[in-house]
Amino acid sequence: MTTTPHPSPRPFGRTLCAMITPFTEAGALDLDGAGRLAERLVAEGCDGVVLSGTTGESPTTTDAEKAALVSAVREAVGDRAAIVAGVGTSDTLHTVELARAAEKAGADGVLVVTPYYSRPPQDAVEAHFRQVADASGLPVMLYDIPGRTGTRIAPETMIRLADHPRIVAVKDCSYDFLGTQKVLARTGLAYYAGCDEHILALYAVGAAGYVSTVANVVPAGLRAVLDAFEAGDTPVSARLQQRATPFIELMMASGLPGTVTAKGLLNALGLPAGPVRAPLRPADRETVDRLLAAYEEFTAS
Repeated sequence: MTTTPHPSPRPFGRTLCAMITPFTEAGALDLDGAGRLAERLVAEGCDGVVLSGTTGESPTTTDAEKAALVSAVREAVGDRAAIVAGVGTSDTLHTVELARAAEKAGADGVLVVTPYYSRPPQDAVEAHFRQVADASGLPVMLYDIPGRTGTRIAPETMIRLADHPRIVAVKDCSYDFLGTQKVLARTGLAYYAGCDEHILALYAVGAAGYVSTVANVVPAGLRAVLDAFEAGDTPVSARLQQRATPFIELMMASGLPGTVTAKGLLNALGLPAGPVRAPLRPADRETVDRLLAAYEEFTAS
C-alpha cells in the first residue's frame, strides 16, 4: 500500500519547542510570561511552539486556560512562528471540542495524543484520530508515545491514517526506529523527533525536525544540530548532538518529568516559568544546581 505524499514536508517548520506553561507564584496562568517566553524561543531559533502538551501541563489546565494560552502566544509571535495546540485527551468528544476551540483561538495545527489509560485497539485508535481530524480545518500532528499512554500507533495504522488530508505530521516518541522508517518510506507524513536524543538520527533518515522540551532553555543549541546537517557537515552535526547528550539526559532522564526540570532551570535563569501544578512537585535545590552547571557547560562554547 502506498499513499500520496503531502505537499509540505515541514508543515510546522523544523524546530519546535514543547513549551512549558508559565504560572504566577499563586498558581494562576501567566499569559504575559507565556508571550515573553514564546517571543524568546522564536528569537533564538524555534520555528514553532507546541502549547498544552504534557510539558505544558495539559492535564492540570482548564479548557478555557488552553484557549487563552493560544490567543496570548499568537498575539506575541504573530505569524513569525507556527502554533500547535495540544488537544489530546482520553475522550474523543472532549478532544474534538478542544480542537475546535484551538482553531477559534488562532492555532495553526493541533497535537493529538493516543487516548491514554483505556488502551483502545488499533481500529478504535484510528477512528479516534479520524474523528478529531474531521472536526476542524486544522492540520493534525499525531503523538505516538506508548510509554505514557499504554498504546502505540502501529505503523500500519499510521500508514492508513496518512490518507487523511489533514493528518500531516507525527511527534515520534515510539522508540521504534524501524517502524518509523517504514512509515517514512510509505507516506508523506512529516515526522518530528519527540525525544531529544533522537533529533539527528531521525532527521538523517528523513524526518522534518523535532518537538523538544529541552528547547525551552537551549533553543539555539539544538537548532545548531540541524543547521550543521543541512549545511552538509555531518561530523559537526554529530558532535553537536553528542555535546548536548549530557544536558538532555539530565533534563529528561533524571527521574523527574521534563516539565519539572525545565521550569526549575527557567526559574533559576530568571525566565518565565513559575511553579508546577500538583500532583507535580518542583525540583529541589540540588537538582536545580546540577541543571545550572550542565546548562553553563553546554552553552559555554
